[in-house]
Parts: sequence; structure tokens; C-alpha cells
Amino acid sequence: MSLVCLQDIRLAFGGPEVIDGVTLRIGSGERVCLVGRNGAGKSTLMKIITGEITPDSGDVIYAQGVRIASLSQEVPQDLTGTVFDVVSGGLGDMVGLLSDYHSVSVRLSHGGDTTLIAELERLQRLIESSGGWQIQQRVETVLSRLRLDPEAPVAELSGGNKRRALLARALVNEPDLLLLDEPTNHLDIGSIAWLEEFLTGYRGSLLFITHDREFLQSLATRIIELDRGRVTDWPGDYTTYLTRRQAELDAEATRNALFDRKLSQEEAWIRQGIRARRTRNEGRVRALKEMRTERRARREQAGSAAMRLNEAERSGRLVLEAKDLGHIYEGVPVINNFSTVIMRGDKIGIIGPNGSGKTTLLRILLGDMKPHSSSVRRGTKIEVAYFDQHREQLNDDKSVMENVADGGSHVTVNGKTRHIIGYLEDFLFPPERARSPVKVLSGGERNRALLAKLFTRPSNVLVMDEPTNDLDTDTLELLEEMLMEYRGTVLLVSHDRAFLNNIVTSTIVFEGGGRVEEYVGGYDDWLRQRKPSAPEKPERPAKPAKPRQKQERPRTLTFKEKKEIEALPALIESLEAGRDGLYESLANPEFYKQNGSRLPEIKSKIGELEKEIAEAYERWEFLEAILKSTPVGGVAP
Repeated sequence: MSLVCLQDIRLAFGGPEVIDGVTLRIGSGERVCLVGRNGAGKSTLMKIITGEITPDSGDVIYAQGVRIASLSQEVPQDLTGTVFDVVSGGLGDMVGLLSDYHSVSVRLSHGGDTTLIAELERLQRLIESSGGWQIQQRVETVLSRLRLDPEAPVAELSGGNKRRALLARALVNEPDLLLLDEPTNHLDIGSIAWLEEFLTGYRGSLLFITHDREFLQSLATRIIELDRGRVTDWPGDYTTYLTRRQAELDAEATRNALFDRKLSQEEAWIRQGIRARRTRNEGRVRALKEMRTERRARREQAGSAAMRLNEAERSGRLVLEAKDLGHIYEGVPVINNFSTVIMRGDKIGIIGPNGSGKTTLLRILLGDMKPHSSSVRRGTKIEVAYFDQHREQLNDDKSVMENVADGGSHVTVNGKTRHIIGYLEDFLFPPERARSPVKVLSGGERNRALLAKLFTRPSNVLVMDEPTNDLDTDTLELLEEMLMEYRGTVLLVSHDRAFLNNIVTSTIVFEGGGRVEEYVGGYDDWLRQRKPSAPEKPERPAKPAKPRQKQERPRTLTFKEKKEIEALPALIESLEAGRDGLYESLANPEFYKQNGSRLPEIKSKIGELEKEIAEAYERWEFLEAILKSTPVGGVAP
């Protein structure tokens, strides 16, 4: 059953149509991800669904009685009351009773007038008769999971925590259709993991926008891409979408090239002048006019960013060394007895809950803050470029070009001088946008502006505090490639699990209570190193198990293992064929007409096959490593 149906929706803001004839249905139980470049109109399309924006033409049809809740990117400026009040604010008539009951309970717990007991009992009876305790429990559970203080005044919260309160408000409503616009922004890894698990079990339908690739891969059962005003529907998960989208883009490029070649030939023919008039026919002339019209109407795909880092000369081999580092904030240990050595070329990820001290550690390592105990030794020839998560290096009242070029008209990157307008075009700022003040930019544009400013500075140590927020996937992947190829040292604070996995060589984890530990590898490597009994919350990982003692005799394959390694390639091939067959089923529109009810079963089977494939590859690599280390003529002990 369709909960919402959009029919031929069109919307323009004075230029090309942002939404160009979009037709879309969202069915019951679907988890749909809306993807596209920054500025493509994704948030606008969501606001059309919620009724916040009226399209120029087309119809939005809702199922009878459908309930819709949403979380937008923008935080309202007029939020008042406590966190509990805001979170329970969307629960209809029950809100007043729950808020009053909560307020009276708090006053009594702080030694309030005992006459309040009678009021508390009255409210309790009303809530019981209305079935409100389940709603109360739902509010308290979500507040606990998102680590929100119900009594905190919402006006005093940081922007990130206000957003978390609004997310909690959307979640407790349990609507038929939940719309989430970048729900993971400003959440720490623990909250993201909980939200992912929560939404996986959510019984309603979900339409969400995200640039977190792990989150997208885990949740989406269908992907809708908004590109140049139109939507393309891609059944299946994110990995399937990437493969098929690239094939479609390649096919589009081929079609356009063939069309342009024919157009060029016809233009040459029409220009032959008097010699061609005898053979020219009116039908061919009309066809040429139509081709010209079609070519003018074509909307080219937005270009990709072409960012380049400005690298300084190499630093000394030692970059930073900290021994028994300690720091206390308002009487609470933030860092206790932490030691690390960072060498040239290391790429270090720093993770932990919001407010745990990640930015504090960065400032101590860079010398901007003194620790309460011990000190940091810094290497020679260090040139630091620092990306701060609050973008304080940008002046809101100045234009993008004034911010990036410090008022000049040229910048120099890697020895080459370029005009600021041309340089900013590499960061997807057209000339008119480059001249706009920073205060009118979107979150993603602000991040790109700060990256453009940062990359004009020669550096051999790059410090990035939450650089991925609001970046679209294409720009995010380009930044990822740049950091992987960067020859200097990287210190990276991020809650993006895929970003960490792809870049860092080791990870510093804030584990609570001032404990800070360092692990080899990225986010997934850290998860593997924790003890099995460790809780799943990322803020409390266990220390890695001690490595096994080196065996005196080299390990060799047993007879059974030799047979196993011979059979594994065929097994993997069979498993992958089964998985690909299921993906093909999901890609066929007929499947959803005839077997739509089997979607959860198919998705579950794909998950099982993916797990078996991963385990088979891991086993194969393990046995291959033993085989390679076996001396010639070696036998099993």
C-alpha cells in the first residue's frame, strides 16, 4: 500500500526546475534513501512531502489517516522548555499530562511541598486511563539511548544536542512515515550505531537523506537518486546502486556522445550553402531544429570537485610524542595517563562520544592547550593545517573568495599561482557563489569553503576535526582519496565509520573515565580487537587481547586444511553467484509486483550469504598466509 504518492511534481526558484516532473511512491514498510549532490533539491523534495513547500504543479496524495513525522537539517531558533518537553511535544493531548507529571515528580524529588502528592496521584490516574505510561516509557527510552538529560533547558544546549532532541521527538511519535534529513550529523558513533539498530527494527516506513555510507548500506532497501531535477529508482542496497548507477552514467555518456556527433554532422551539412540547397529537404531541416532544441534542454551532470592539497617539505621523522598525558576538566578526568608516539606519515583516527575530550586532545597535541600533567614533545619542521568543526576560521560577513584568499585575488598551491575564481571553481563554487557572503552558504558549502582555505596553506601535518559533516558523497570520496594519498601526517576526528576504515592506520579511542587507548587499524579493526564480552557501545571498548607468543616451529597446513584451501575458491564462487542472483531478482520491477512480500526474506538471505562470503575469504587468506610461510618440504606437525 502506498503511503504517499507524488505525481508529476514541478518546482523552480527562478532558474532551472529543481524538481522536474517527479513521480514517486513510498510504500508501507520500505526504507528508502534519497541521494544526490549538495543543492540537488533533496531537502526540498522532503518538504514537499511534509507540506512545508507547495510545488508549482503536480499532486501529492496521502493514504487516509497516514501519520508523518520529520527531522529537518535546520534547528528552529524558538525551542523552549526542557528536553523532556520538546521530545514529548509531538504526542498530542497526552503531552500536557506527561509534562505535568514529569515536572511534579522532579519537584517532589528535590524536596518540594508534600501537597504535590495529591496532584501527582491525580495526574497518574489520568495517564493510566489514557494508556499514557507506554508513551512515557518510549520517551524515557529514547532520551536514555540518545544520552539526553530530560531536565536540561533546551535553549542552553549546543546545536548538536538540540538536533538530537529533535531527533528524539521524531522517533517517539512512531509515525507511519518517518522523514530524516541527515540524521547522523553531530551524533557520535555510539548514537549512530543505536539509531541504525533502532531504525532497522522500525515498523513504519522510512525516507532518509544521509551521506554516511555505512548507515546507508545497513538501512536502505531502495535508493532514489535526485539528479538534475529528476529521480531514478534503484531497488536494492547501496553497493548494488553504485554498480548499476555507474553503468547507467557510462551509457548516458555514450548516448550523448553519439547524439553530439550526429548534431555536429548535421550542422556541417546545413552550412554547405548553395551547393547543398538542391539536396536539402525540409524534413531534415526540421529534424536538425529539433536536435538543437533537445541539445539546449539537456542538463549536464554537475562537475566533480578537483581539490588539491598544498604540501610543505617533509617534517622530521618524529612528529609528536606524549608520555603519561593527563588532563582534568571541571574536576572530571578527561585524559588519564595516555602515551603515544606519532611518526611522519601516520594517519591517526580519534573517536569517542561527544564531549569526551577529542578536541581537547588535539589542542594539547598541537600546543594550543597545556595538559595538567606531563607534556608533549614535537618534532622538527612541522607545518600544521587545522580544520575546526565549528568553522571559526571563516568570517560570515566576508565573501567566499575574501575568506579563502585573505582579501587577495590569487592563491598559490604547490608552486602554481591561480586566480581565486578559477581555484574556487575546483571546489564547486561558480563565480556568483564565490562572491556571496559565507553566512548565506549551506552547511556543505561552508565545509567546502573551509577546505578551500585550508588547502592553500602548505602543510605536512593535517588536523581535521569532523570534516565530513554536510559533504555530499562525491566530495566525501574525493577528500578520502586525497587523505589516503597525502604524504604527510593526518590527525582525524570523525564519526564516519567508512571514512575512518578507509584512511587511518591506527585509532585513539576515548573509553570513558579518562581512559584513552590506541589500537592498530580503523573502526572495524578496533571492533575486532575488543573482547567478545565488551559492551557494544563504542565509548567502552575492551583492551585488545595480548598477541600470541611466537611459535618456535613454523605453522604448516594439515592434510585437511590443504583439501579445504583447494575447495574454497569454488565455494566462494558458488556463494557469490547465489548472492548476485538474489540481487538480480531485486533489480527486476516484476519482483515487487509478484513477490513484494518476500523482500525481508530475500534481504535476510543476502545478508547471510554476504556473511558466509566474508568468512570464506577470511579463512582462505588465513590458510594462504600459512601456506606462504611454510618452508619448502614442510610438513604438518
